[in-house]
Amino acid sequence: MTGGGASGGRKRPSKKGPTVGSGGQRRKKLEGRGPTPRAEDRTKHPAARRAAKAATKRPDQRPRQQRKPDNAPELLVGRNPVVEALRAKIPATGLYVATNLDLDERVSEAVQRAGDRGISILEVTKAELDRMTGGLLHQGVGLQVPPYTYAHPDDVLAGAIDSGLAPLIVALDGVLDPRNLGAVVRSAAAFGAHGVLIPERRAAGMTASAWRTSAGAAARLPIGRATNLTRTLVAYRKAGLLVVGLDGHGATGLYDLPAATEPLILVAGSEGKGMSRLVSEACDLTVAIPITSGAESLNASVAVAVALGEIARRRSGR
Repeated sequence: MTGGGASGGRKRPSKKGPTVGSGGQRRKKLEGRGPTPRAEDRTKHPAARRAAKAATKRPDQRPRQQRKPDNAPELLVGRNPVVEALRAKIPATGLYVATNLDLDERVSEAVQRAGDRGISILEVTKAELDRMTGGLLHQGVGLQVPPYTYAHPDDVLAGAIDSGLAPLIVALDGVLDPRNLGAVVRSAAAFGAHGVLIPERRAAGMTASAWRTSAGAAARLPIGRATNLTRTLVAYRKAGLLVVGLDGHGATGLYDLPAATEPLILVAGSEGKGMSRLVSEACDLTVAIPITSGAESLNASVAVAVALGEIARRRSGR
């Protein structure tokens, strides 16, 4: 048994030094080439051809950013907004607090109020909260608000009629800022309106920001969503409501409005363009708020508040 036992069957190398492909050869040839280029930067790579093709597309042909579903919950962020929302008792399903957060009185109050209301308090990493908020400045806290449940325009009208008072409804045409919507809802509740009506498209909805600005009024006042605002206004007019549009060049002054005590729906346009042509044509009359000649026009929420205040004054007989 003298064969190859001593070597264990291992084959001895035929020469000394590194073999081809070991990395020990021609090291200098690998130096100075820099990092590997991205696939999009390599001329013959498929990714480069796709990127070049995408760059030649017209803007309207490029993929659109996915719109957030209407039934998706909202996340309100920031220490002041979160604690103010909890003070206003807006509906919420969860309070997110970042781990290792430096607590102050606002965070402590938010946790206390959430706990008192039975809202889930969830501790997450800062990185996870960054991902959830899309990189917004969250200050370590976020409040999850469920999607708002809108009323049908017919139900808003029926509730106003059943109130026993002269119906008063506010409609917004293309108001895009959710804070303006929230402020209008707050004013509508304060001055005795029976509901607010908004279009389904090209308008702000009841987001977390609108909820907070409404100071809880959105929980007390029905907000209807109309598929076609013009048709809804026409239907309200047939039901006996006067459709009054706010317009800086309106034919009637607010303080001369003869029908302030009658059933009516007050319509305000968008922040920049005002009411659309079709909505304006659906109005029985347009009303202007008197302002000094040197002042800029009022935004939607302020204009609605001024008009509702005057209507409430007239209805109270003062």
